[in-house]
Amino acid sequence: MKIYMAPLEGITGYIYRNAYEENFGKCIDKYFAPFIVPSDNKRLAGKEIRDIIPENNYIDNMYLVPQILTNNATHFLKAATQLKDMGYNEINFNAGCPSGTVVNKNRGAGFLKDPIHMKRFFDEVFDGAEKLGVKVSVKTRIGFESPLEFEDILKVFNQFPFEEIIIHPRTGKQMYKGIPDMEQFEYTFDSINVPICYNGDINSVYDYSNIISNFSVKAVMIGRGIIRNPMLPEQIVYGCDIDYDRIRKFHDDYYHKYCEVINGDTHILFKMREVWIYMSGIFENPHKCLKMVRKAQSLKAYDEAVDRIFSGARL
Repeated sequence: MKIYMAPLEGITGYIYRNAYEENFGKCIDKYFAPFIVPSDNKRLAGKEIRDIIPENNYIDNMYLVPQILTNNATHFLKAATQLKDMGYNEINFNAGCPSGTVVNKNRGAGFLKDPIHMKRFFDEVFDGAEKLGVKVSVKTRIGFESPLEFEDILKVFNQFPFEEIIIHPRTGKQMYKGIPDMEQFEYTFDSINVPICYNGDINSVYDYSNIISNFSVKAVMIGRGIIRNPMLPEQIVYGCDIDYDRIRKFHDDYYHKYCEVINGDTHILFKMREVWIYMSGIFENPHKCLKMVRKAQSLKAYDEAVDRIFSGARL
């Protein structure tokens, strides 16, 4: 069974990934980068590609998959050509982002509303990908308005040689609310002819065990569960307990790197608070931990808050 780290915009960028790979990466088979959005510009450049340039992803054994968000096959292939030149042999297509600003442009989960357009899109994409020699995977929801839409979407997916299909069994409209539709996932599992990866609400060893005991998936993708508990993949694989000293070292590694590349206490603190929204959940009083982090208005105050949090966890 393979374990993938899901992309989470604003958090799982190259600084976080590098630190994670150095501290806990032995249990992660693939990292998926937050999506890039190609346009009419000749090449991706600057900020839009900084996260995936090889010099920023320096861990030799890290398997990183760039993700593209678009509904334009020409844009996809233009970006894919550049990514291939950078050394990437697999590209993930985002058909799952439920954000309103994304779906309003018929991208991400919004793309699922138009299977006819999807068919034309993938006809062109796979023709070009074959010539480039790159593999294409897709991360998807089970529909936009209703799971009933997924039957027609699967008919499209089944016509193409995806490397794998990563399925989050919620609709785009659900966002991250409600519970995953496992009945629909079971139907999907029985109706698709390429490898399937499960994604959604794996926050514990129990959640993971519940999936693999009921479905013969080849992989699981974990996002917020790893941000909350960086040791979750090791707990799944080895059955170990949480080691707060190792988590502290991991925290310090990416925190200090943020301090090197981001200017100003305010911006660094904003970045760290994003992580603590999730990571506070592994401590005995998560609300108190998060309040302490949010209350810090300087890096000195933040350092003191983190010391108190980890000291309390060890006790």
